[in-house]
Amino acid sequence: MDDDADDAAETRAREPRLKAVAYRLLGSFDEAEEAVEQAIREAPRHPTPTTDDRFLATLARICLERLRARETHRTAPWDPWDPWNTDTDRAGPEGRALLTAMDALTPPDRLAFVLHDLFDVPYEEIAAVLERTPAAARHLAGRARHRVQGTEEMPEPDPVRQREAVAAFLAASRTGDSQAMLALLDPDVVLRADPTAVRTGARAAHGAVPVALALAGRTREARQALVDGAAGLVLTRDGRPRTVFAFTVLDGRITSVDVLADEGHLSRLTVRPLADRTAPS
Repeated sequence: MDDDADDAAETRAREPRLKAVAYRLLGSFDEAEEAVEQAIREAPRHPTPTTDDRFLATLARICLERLRARETHRTAPWDPWDPWNTDTDRAGPEGRALLTAMDALTPPDRLAFVLHDLFDVPYEEIAAVLERTPAAARHLAGRARHRVQGTEEMPEPDPVRQREAVAAFLAASRTGDSQAMLALLDPDVVLRADPTAVRTGARAAHGAVPVALALAGRTREARQALVDGAAGLVLTRDGRPRTVFAFTVLDGRITSVDVLADEGHLSRLTVRPLADRTAPS
């Protein structure tokens, strides 16, 4: 009985923070309540080797799965400068702005940013939830910070490796080597497409196999380019960008691809085509 009473007291003490974390991760008060209730039911009875906060670790995994499911079932076209809205009516102006900005992030980026920057969770604990290294968790949070807060530099530890990964992906697409494409895609990779790209046949996808299938035919005629200084691909018409594929690479694997074809979106980008070393002879 004493153990049960202690557990109940610990749960009550942690619940306000858990709800705050869940809301920042999911952007919905109702969904946050559901996630916290599920975490309390499913949390192990004792701390794990990777964290002392068994409730937070369980909640983070639950929220990550919900964010991934949200990406998988996303039906509205994606607009990087006008992200789809969450339930922000009760968040206040600053809260609405932050939640709207975070909706442009991939699930791992959002988790790393929220846990570290908003709730001071160590990268080692975040890494355990994401099943990545602490260094990778740090990079995900830094990348998210760049998008949300507009920091001066996008963290990119190895731009050469980034360009090599995109070049290898293009070569695999041209030769139809699906296994090589899959090897270059992170298991949690996200593909997003703006409204114009969707109208021309692009579709959102989440996961290595769906993203590979969605990109295989569309990138075959593309050429390598720098998109705002980062590795990407471009389809041109009359010498002008028609569709841009903006890649994000972490530890040699592609973690997200943004397909942009709207004229307003393309006008905001600096696209510099590169010498195409993967073109068939």
